[in-house]
Amino acid sequence: MDILEGIVSGFEVALSPVNLLFVAIGVLVGTIVGLLPGLGPTASLALLLPLTFSLEPATAIIMLAGIYYGTMYGGRIPAILLRLPGDSSSVMTTLDGYPMTQQGRAGPALGITAIGSFLGGTVAIIGLTFLAPVVANFASSIGAPEMFALTVVGVMMISLLGSGSTWKAIAIAGLGILVSVVGLDPIDGTQRLTFGSIELSGGIDIVPIAVGLFGLGEIFHSMETGAHEALKSTKLGRILPTRVDWLRSRFAILRSSILGFFVGLMPGGGGTISSVLAYGMEKRISKRPKKFGKGAVEGLAATETADNASSNSAFIPLLTLGIPPNAVLAVIYGALLLQNITPGPELINEEPDVFWGVIASMYIGNVLLLILNLPLIAAFVQILRIPGYVLNPIIVVVALLGVYSVNNTMFDVYVAIVFGVLGYLLKKWRFDLGPFILGFILGPIMEVQFRRAMLMSDGSLGIFVERPVSLAMFIVVAIAISFTVINFLRSRRTGRQTAGSRVMHAVTHSDEYAEEVREDSLLDDGSETELEAGTDSAATGEPAAGGPERIPSGTGASEARPDSPEKPTTAVRKAPPPLDQQQ
Repeated sequence: MDILEGIVSGFEVALSPVNLLFVAIGVLVGTIVGLLPGLGPTASLALLLPLTFSLEPATAIIMLAGIYYGTMYGGRIPAILLRLPGDSSSVMTTLDGYPMTQQGRAGPALGITAIGSFLGGTVAIIGLTFLAPVVANFASSIGAPEMFALTVVGVMMISLLGSGSTWKAIAIAGLGILVSVVGLDPIDGTQRLTFGSIELSGGIDIVPIAVGLFGLGEIFHSMETGAHEALKSTKLGRILPTRVDWLRSRFAILRSSILGFFVGLMPGGGGTISSVLAYGMEKRISKRPKKFGKGAVEGLAATETADNASSNSAFIPLLTLGIPPNAVLAVIYGALLLQNITPGPELINEEPDVFWGVIASMYIGNVLLLILNLPLIAAFVQILRIPGYVLNPIIVVVALLGVYSVNNTMFDVYVAIVFGVLGYLLKKWRFDLGPFILGFILGPIMEVQFRRAMLMSDGSLGIFVERPVSLAMFIVVAIAISFTVINFLRSRRTGRQTAGSRVMHAVTHSDEYAEEVREDSLLDDGSETELEAGTDSAATGEPAAGGPERIPSGTGASEARPDSPEKPTTAVRKAPPPLDQQQ
């Protein structure tokens, strides 16, 4: 099946009444849930994941894709109106989005966000249509050593390029891999880390982990910090951007669409990196860089366009290689596994309806996102007026009911609560949760592919360097780790230099201060002040002539004469003579 036939068959699947209905529901529900402050795309997708279990595989993934880019746009509304980013990528949205709100231009800010997201997403979907089959054909020719190397690249790059501390990201990814081995060994069936529990012998399901870690954990954290503040009064005004806004943003949207598409192909290259790169690029190119951060519409358009473009192009490694490049698509990967569909090179041949149906539904969902959001922005904003203490308990109850409905067992509910507490603590300790879920997803793939490679080579590790593709991937990992170590050493050296400069600064200023004290202690005719004269007499224990009696150095304050009008003073070293006198 060539690309043209595939996309035609995909539109036949996506335009069926059922799938058309569910992609619209996904976009709408995703937007509504995504705009709740504090809930990012990953948490929103995890909370809505149980809604898809009773659907057909193609319908379920089409709905999840609609929820995905619906939450991406919905999360921008509180970032622009309340300066409350739901995830790390929407932090860039607040830089120019919130200043535009303060200037009374919240409507155009939301409008250019919707238009930029639509155009960036469309460019990325076109690239996805033509590039995904090529990557799938290439991936079908690679073996276990290459797949193991690819998963290692994915975990390491996501950990190294993620937000927050690199070492924390690596540690949390390792914890995710550790949790993934709970259950039966995939090769010989040996029980691992089950502690005699029958429930754990089947492994831990992704649904309670995702709902607990991202959904409940985020809500618990927002309850403590009060992150969900109700919107008071914000005047949107006109929604569509002005002609001047469009002229300033058109080339920024074009450049950011291309940049975001290629960034989304990289493991770990999600919306955060693409947004930062696009924003920096436009600030350098712009004729008015000082306006950035103060309400530059082109800066807002660049970040949102690149974010949406990278979010759509990230489906290429997911569908063709079976490697989720970010935490959000790791949840979708888990949903595919629950539907007995394994993403990878054979997906295009084994499940063409799913493969092409999802791609075609993205075109439809992108259009629906624009059609729904432009006229309904004012209605969506009203949801932000509901206080968090009303919404959060409702979300928690619905989430736990959804977890229970998957396998109809309370064990999953307990797991969700445990991981909810864990997610809250990790969030409180400033850990990035994305590497955990990616380690949990990629861990079993790494293990199986590594053991297959060992069987192919009779236990020799040389197979990973004898094959050029796997060797190139490990070189990439080595380079990335080397850069990380070098940057760490440089930061430590810079910190030491900074500390040293602070000490030298203190020493220099203490010398200057001592010089000022010495100069102040000398009279114009060169005679000593009363304090200095008293100091000399203090060394002998005799009072200075004409001055108060002094306490000998080392004498306690309790020994001071009670009738003394002055406080007891410790001995002061006489200032050194001027340099000319020393010479």
